[in-house]
Amino acid sequence: MAPVVSVVMPVRNGERWLPEAIASIRAQTLTDYELIAVDDGSSDETPGLLARAAQQDARIRVIRLAPAGLVTALNNGIAASQGRYIARLDADDRACSGRLQRQADFLSAHPETGLLGSWADIIDERGEVTGRLQPPTSSPALVSMLVRQNPFVHSSIMVPKAVLQRVGGYRPAFAAAEDYDLWLRIAETATIANLPEYLVQYRRHGGGVTDRSRLRALFSVRLAQQAALVRRAGQDDTVSSWDKPPDWRDPEFGRLKPYGKMAALFRFLDLATDRNATEAEQDSLDVAVLTDNETPLSHAERRMAQVALLDLIRRRGRLRASSRAALIWRFIRLHPPRAAKLGYEALNGRWNGR
Repeated sequence: MAPVVSVVMPVRNGERWLPEAIASIRAQTLTDYELIAVDDGSSDETPGLLARAAQQDARIRVIRLAPAGLVTALNNGIAASQGRYIARLDADDRACSGRLQRQADFLSAHPETGLLGSWADIIDERGEVTGRLQPPTSSPALVSMLVRQNPFVHSSIMVPKAVLQRVGGYRPAFAAAEDYDLWLRIAETATIANLPEYLVQYRRHGGGVTDRSRLRALFSVRLAQQAALVRRAGQDDTVSSWDKPPDWRDPEFGRLKPYGKMAALFRFLDLATDRNATEAEQDSLDVAVLTDNETPLSHAERRMAQVALLDLIRRRGRLRASSRAALIWRFIRLHPPRAAKLGYEALNGRWNGR
């Protein structure tokens, strides 16, 4: 018989914490589950760890892929699932023992709910609790917040499989924000909620985040928000046909009417921090794009814009005084307290470009 819950766990080179993640699922009070581990082309000990886990527990199934990326891994896991509900857990996080039971019971009692998360403990590399995440729990509060930011811990969510089949799975255009895009689409068709319980432990650790990956995540968040605006206007969401993330430097993408201003914004942020950008490319930048958007900059975008402006100011020694003053004024206005901090670091030789 089909299990109640299918836990989908994508992993690439996750040998360090993978055993803890698997053990946390095997310790669940709800025993009618399957764990689908999708190995996205690992080159470390991950394949061996997964093979041994599957030998020890028939509820664990392993899908082995060539490196294809998180979205492909997630969608393969969902396609192979047999459970009524789909739960997520990253290979470096841990689920508390009652998590699957509590969420499955809630969804069974509230069939109108299409997305259910929970609060989470934050743990460090050693597994020690260092903080807590307490996103809103009611559907109205979540819907209101979802317009601006992601109020769900990805490892905490559980979704009825029927909902995923109705709205579609994760979409490749939204790299680094594929979950946020999916939550927005689910919220358009069903109730969403978070349980006010700490049902997962979300691990924060040094993952080598680069300016480029940080910028990609911010771009994908804005792209998801723009796609949601398109749907709310009753227009076709053409992003579903895109098989890869768009390039904001691509002139063709910049000409797409709903996304042109967004492309200009991220082209500015990208080139302003690009050490390899030519002077001609930097001369083409228009600082007005920082305010010329229908949607105001988010807190994270403002911070990135300030980093970009300061980097641009420091590397453009030939700027006219009037141009430099304009850039400095924009730099300060975006967030005065942070401008003071970043400026102080730059003047004292402690600026590291972050």
